[in-house]
Amino acid sequence: MKNIKYLIQFIFAFTSLVIFKLLGPNISSFISGKIFEKIGPFFRSNKIILSNINRAFPNIESKKINILTKSMWNNYGRVFAEYVFIKQFRFGHLSSKIKIEGKEILDEIKNKNKQVIFISGHFSNFELMAMCIEKHGINLSAIYRPLNNFFLNVFMERIRKKYICRNQIKKGIGGMRKLIDLNKKNYSTALMIDQRVSEGIKINFFNQKAFTTTIPAQLVKKFNLSIVPVFIERSNGVNFKVKINNFINFSKNDSIESITAELNKILEKMILEKPEHWIWSHNRWK
Repeated sequence: MKNIKYLIQFIFAFTSLVIFKLLGPNISSFISGKIFEKIGPFFRSNKIILSNINRAFPNIESKKINILTKSMWNNYGRVFAEYVFIKQFRFGHLSSKIKIEGKEILDEIKNKNKQVIFISGHFSNFELMAMCIEKHGINLSAIYRPLNNFFLNVFMERIRKKYICRNQIKKGIGGMRKLIDLNKKNYSTALMIDQRVSEGIKINFFNQKAFTTTIPAQLVKKFNLSIVPVFIERSNGVNFKVKINNFINFSKNDSIESITAELNKILEKMILEKPEHWIWSHNRWK
């Protein structure tokens, strides 16, 4: 029964993307954003979103919650439509829609053949961050969590490997082995640190304990790597600004817990900068 449900979802998504392809990026992004504004509140994940917002901002007014969730669903819808234009964002005319702040950091990593860990969260069109980094000529691997929908996951993996980052590493034990192998070959790593994980540790996130991945901290300790936080914001429409922040270094004496706590604080600052650009549906405090 679940497979039938997933197949229907895939057919609907694929058909929608075909239509969006015909309409072009600007119209598609706008229309999809408006559609998700209307249908998003009826999704099961909307309860998690509202709960998360209230946890992060316990004194927030209901009016501001409505504005925030509406903006978030609008962005979610835009991201959905923009998947069909990923090739154009990487190789075509849409590449000029992405402005990079902090190119000198990427230049230093490339020219000095540095190995770093890029961290971020699901902001705006989050897929474009790894794309910009790899396109800059940096050897990169990206960690991802497969979608529950098998049909959609096959489609998404193909897009990600072809246009976003060639070295896609699936979360899990096998993925960690591949990640370590690539790190030994001087590859940098990009990963999102905003999703709930079962194999992590409980660290404060918006003043509440939340299971948090320790992968960045483990890599810092094992390979003595710097952390480079990355943020993306939607300026308007299909225009984006990617911010490459300066290197963050830790000492050998820093523990896994203290490094992970510091990274959670960095993520919090990113979210607070543009809370409407973060996808609030991750069940961080489950």
